[in-house]
Amino acid sequence: MKKISFIAACFLIFAITSKAQNINTGSSYKTAIGVKVFDGGGLSLKTFIKNNTAVEGLLYFWNKGTRITGLYEIHGDISGAEGLKWYVGPGAHLAFYNTSYGGGTVIGVDGVLGLDYKINGVPLNISFDWNPNIDFGSTNGFNAGAGGLGIRYTF
Repeated sequence: MKKISFIAACFLIFAITSKAQNINTGSSYKTAIGVKVFDGGGLSLKTFIKNNTAVEGLLYFWNKGTRITGLYEIHGDISGAEGLKWYVGPGAHLAFYNTSYGGGTVIGVDGVLGLDYKINGVPLNISFDWNPNIDFGSTNGFNAGAGGLGIRYTF
């Protein structure tokens, strides 16, 4: 539990300090913090580091355990759809499985493909993505069913 509290505190500190930085991005927001749900749920922090690239940190909780994921996302505009972008990129994760699911700690590689929509005039962002991944460790294997719906407050 101390590890989870420490990671949540790091997310919060990162969100506050990234707001203080003024980077001109092609996105209609710089940073967003909120939740992401799929087979469980978690915290999501996304921040743009360049005009069309963002990093996203995720802290998931679900019936199998806890998972920390980092993603590097390349964004692109969708012509004729203001506020809507596609994104794709690589990532990595560290997962801690419950004993009922084999127990242990695993590392893995991730991919992400999704849509990101910033609601005009409202500080909200909605995303929907597919996040296939491979675990290496006590539970090896490919998971094609990961992904989720994200709802975040933007600033």
